Amino acid sequence: MKEIVTLVLIALSIGLDNFATSIAIGLSGIKQQDKIKIAVTFGVFETLMPIIGLLAGRQATSFLGNKTHILGATLLVLTGLYILIEGIRKTNTHETVVATKGIGRLLLAGLAISIDNLIVGFSIGTKNLSIPLAIIIIGIMSVSLAIAGMEIGKRLSKKTEGSSEYLSGIILIVLGLLIGFGIL
Repeated sequence: MKEIVTLVLIALSIGLDNFATSIAIGLSGIKQQDKIKIAVTFGVFETLMPIIGLLAGRQATSFLGNKTHILGATLLVLTGLYILIEGIRKTNTHETVVATKGIGRLLLAGLAISIDNLIVGFSIGTKNLSIPLAIIIIGIMSVSLAIAGMEIGKRLSKKTEGSSEYLSGIILIVLGLLIGFGIL
């Protein structure tokens, strides 16, 4: 149960990038078929990047021993702080509409919003969590949040986008602290 809670919190925090970006895309108006294409692309990147990081974290644990979770926790806290600072600065580079600009631009946007998830994945890799369970939970959460963001993006102001960045940062910081102190 502890593993599922940890993975759901991680999936929520990294999926909020999708949510924020999808709100910006939804605000600009988008066709239904483009929504699905964007959600799946974002979901694939948001799932693959932490899994790659998770595998790297497991390798680091096998080399560095049982104190690797401290490194992972520190990276989570630093990533959370970075996301908070970027939200405060209001320099969200994910606001460009990618759906109608070609597949290359969509793939680049998917990579851009998920690159920080390598660090998140590394951190959870130090906790020896189930990879199949991580794939399922992170994938479902990422696609769901992307679709939800695009759907409600039409109705909400841009303030919601910044709020999701703050929430994502806070979740990562709290999760890093819980892992660092051995609670999770």
